[in-house]
Amino acid sequence: MADTKREIERKYESDDSGLPDLTGVAGVAAVIDKGVAHLDATYYDTHDERLAASSITLRRRTGGHDAGWHLKFPVAPGVRDEIQAPLSDTLPDTLAGLVRSRVRESELVPVVRLRSDRDVRDLMDADGQLLAEVSVDAVHAQRLAGGDASAQWTELEVELADGGDPAFLDQVEKRLRKAGVRPSKSASKLARALAETAPKKRVPASVDNPVTAGDHVLAYIRAQRDAIVELDPAVRQDAEDSVHSMRVATRRLRSTFKSYGKVLDREVTDPIGEDLKWLAGELGEDRDREVLSERLTAALDELPATLVHGPVARRLGHWAGDRPGGASARLIGVLDSRRYLALLDALDGVLAEPPLLKAAGKKPGKVLPKAVRKSFGKVSALVEQALELEPGTDRDVALHEARKKTKRTRYAAETATPALGASAKSLTKAMKGLQNLLGEHQDSVMARGTLSELSAVAHAAGESAFTYGLLYGREERRAAAVEADLPGFWDGIKDGADDL
Repeated sequence: MADTKREIERKYESDDSGLPDLTGVAGVAAVIDKGVAHLDATYYDTHDERLAASSITLRRRTGGHDAGWHLKFPVAPGVRDEIQAPLSDTLPDTLAGLVRSRVRESELVPVVRLRSDRDVRDLMDADGQLLAEVSVDAVHAQRLAGGDASAQWTELEVELADGGDPAFLDQVEKRLRKAGVRPSKSASKLARALAETAPKKRVPASVDNPVTAGDHVLAYIRAQRDAIVELDPAVRQDAEDSVHSMRVATRRLRSTFKSYGKVLDREVTDPIGEDLKWLAGELGEDRDREVLSERLTAALDELPATLVHGPVARRLGHWAGDRPGGASARLIGVLDSRRYLALLDALDGVLAEPPLLKAAGKKPGKVLPKAVRKSFGKVSALVEQALELEPGTDRDVALHEARKKTKRTRYAAETATPALGASAKSLTKAMKGLQNLLGEHQDSVMARGTLSELSAVAHAAGESAFTYGLLYGREERRAAAVEADLPGFWDGIKDGADDL
């Protein structure tokens, strides 16, 4: 069983080893000496330190009040989410899963051992409530992989109490600075240990500076690859909107491979695209039904009780199914599968050795607009075709196809925005608006299909189908409203698209 907490702390270094007097800090009524704790932590990572590269720390620590396994993910400067698991000889499966998108098939090995003598003080308010914990840590670091160098230092750490006001840390820092204490240059003890015990000087990663068309496409691909990897732990923990966000990243990648087939060789990217399509489908299996269920439930809740005939809510709930807390075992199985991990490796391969074509080396102002205009042309043809059709199934299908091409054009324009500026940004916004409009129409189509099925089941069970028909009629009107708005909305988009 793992517990998660939000850790808000600041680290400092000083030429002195003692703790300045903090009784003068606003709000502090007492400074309580909690004694010295002896901590012994072993940090784990891959041989090429993938976790450290993402500012993630994984350790097994003994000593102190929270001995056990600790996994920390960065949230913002000075803010991390810490996931704790009980002390054991081997890494708990729960934590192993949360780093799998980065570790994959590589082995986690001990990389650094940190032994610290921690002198702890609690800062208390007038009501006896904890404001923050302040500690002076005398640290001894020993590298365990890639050498055997060691390092020693003393640092001061201030950790905000759970639920505390981060502004209080500003007051503490003001007092510390007056005493000559300065913020640490390292974000964590591990980062400092790795830097000071490195067998050779580390070369900082270069900052991307896209120049060619290929540079811009690869920058967008890298951002979506990173999004998938970073969202993986959130999906496993069923964090809000994480599944949807990962699904969007997969779609963006697949669309980019298709839209920029003149930049990247599709013989290489098409197989990756098929795996991305598979992943998006797996991510959407539960999500699509959940969204549709929320739509129908909201519509049912809006009806007066006098118009609800029969056990409609119960039947809708049965159709939606009970959603267990946390990510489903099926979805976690997908994220642990060889196909998924191989997909991540393949995306890494595209970035490490890009399958660039001739157009990739050309100026972005020539290559990128051409790809975006081609994609927009497909949207235009489908929308014009749909508007010429009579309302009904054929028009529904045409609008759905237009929506899919709209998303592709939106992502193509997003890719081009850093190079093309306002014109691509404007088209991205327009395509997002069109996507939302057509999405509302498609949701209505899907809702009507589900209502028809539920109505038939209810009728066969001897129940009234009245309410299902009422909801069906309302969905028809919602779709009709979209179709009525579409011509004017589309004319506005066409006028703006000429600027690209």
